[in-house]
Formats: sequence, structure tokens, C-alpha cells
Amino acid sequence: MRRRRLLVAASAGLASTTVAGCLDDGPGGDGSPDGETPTGSDVEPTDTATGTPTASANLDLREANVTGVEVEPKDDDYRFAVTLLHDDDGEDGYANWWQVETLDGRRLGRRDLAHAHGTREFTRSTTVSVPSAVDCVVVRGHDRTHGYGGQAALVAPKSGAERLRRQGREPAEFAPGDCP
Repeated sequence: MRRRRLLVAASAGLASTTVAGCLDDGPGGDGSPDGETPTGSDVEPTDTATGTPTASANLDLREANVTGVEVEPKDDDYRFAVTLLHDDDGEDGYANWWQVETLDGRRLGRRDLAHAHGTREFTRSTTVSVPSAVDCVVVRGHDRTHGYGGQAALVAPKSGAERLRRQGREPAEFAPGDCP
């Protein structure tokens, strides 16, 4: 009996170490040195065959959806902490980056994501240089299979105000009146 308990305890320890290794392969959880860790909670996955969104958020989880953005000034730049939600289980595609761009589509910065993150929200950060004349930027997620689409965020970097906007399956164009 004692031997069985030791075997069960050792197996449980090995399993938790293995799972922890999959969830955090470096300080940033995706091989990055930024020290950000996943946030949020598990969500019900979308049926990837039909694209049925979750009932709670009504988002198409086949797309890389931006669900939140926090911005803080850092020297002459801004630190963007972007939370994404994407069903990375059950298909080859995964949310492989997010980017910050001007309203006319000029990319200002991009944060690459090295691996799938399952079916939970996760947050990753990077520092982006935003020209002083730019009052509003678009933050979009990108999926390796489907490209841009899903929910994007319009953000006023100076105030940190954000407005989430659904794009559908293709990236939408935004105008100054769409900004927060």
C-alpha cells in the first residue's frame, strides 16, 4: 500500500511539472523575456468546425480576439499589455501575433507569439513607439490560419481609453470618429 501511495504521489508530481512546463516555457510564457504571465480564466471552446461562438462573449474564437488593452507611458514610448482570446485547440492555427497600427493601417509595433495558448485569455506586452501626432491606434490580433479578424481595440495611448470593436472575419477600417 505504501508503495502504491508513493507511485501515485510521484506520478501526480510529474504530471503537474509537465503541465506547468507547457503553460510557461519561459518568463513570458511564450519564450519571451518580458515576464508576463497568462491572465483570465478558462472559457468554453468554440466549435471550430462550425465557428459557433461562446454564448457569454459571442466572439468567434477561430479569430484572434483582442479582449483588453492596458497602456502605460514608458520613457518616450508606450507599453501595451494586450489580452487575446482565441481557441488554439483543435486546429493548426493559433494566435501568432498582435500588432499596434495607425488608423490608416501603418504598423507601429508587433508582438510575436511563439506557441498556442489553449482556450484561455492570455496577456502579453511590448513597448511601441507611437508618434506624438497620433491620438488613436488600432490593436489587432492575428491568427496563423485565418489572418486578421475577430475583435480589435481602438486605443487612445495618451489616456489609455479603449473601445473594443468587432471586425468579423476580415480586418475593418476605422476612422477618427471610431476612437474612444
